[in-house]
Amino acid sequence: MFKLVTKRLIIRDMTLNDERAFVAMSQDPKYQRFYDEGDCEPSKYRELTHLFVAQANERPRQSYQLAVEDKDSGAFIGTVCLRLEANNQASMGCAFARGAQGCGISLEAAQSLANFGFSELGIHRIYAETISKNLAAIKLCKSLGMRQEAHFREHRFFKGKWWDTIVLAALRSEWTLA
Repeated sequence: MFKLVTKRLIIRDMTLNDERAFVAMSQDPKYQRFYDEGDCEPSKYRELTHLFVAQANERPRQSYQLAVEDKDSGAFIGTVCLRLEANNQASMGCAFARGAQGCGISLEAAQSLANFGFSELGIHRIYAETISKNLAAIKLCKSLGMRQEAHFREHRFFKGKWWDTIVLAALRSEWTLA
């Protein structure tokens, strides 16, 4: 089983035991702000849990969609992911329960996984794409040392309107292991 350990976190493969907490996290209205309503159905998150468990067993592994648990309590508090793509590139994302937000946990988890991607997987470039109104995600990416590469106007349509998206990225040659 895949596992990274940081000062406050255990970052590991998702298990079916994470399903209930993962579904509950997805039902928070704050979490749902930047997702289409259909993407937030509880059944969708139950399906995703099973998909992430299955992906952990794929060889070669192409997706590291991982559970983040609080080291002290053992509670599931979010997810962080690295999806491998062609030409040694990967996309990254994360989502955290409201109670785990605002205390640097997302940065700690994302930094640990990016370190793994660059140092162990030989990734050349890690990028993230987010809705331009998701200021917390943009701040996180910039805290990781990513720079903005693109701003796509009216790029995604959901919740009855067009949304701009931002792409931020970091290169291995620019990365400093934390």
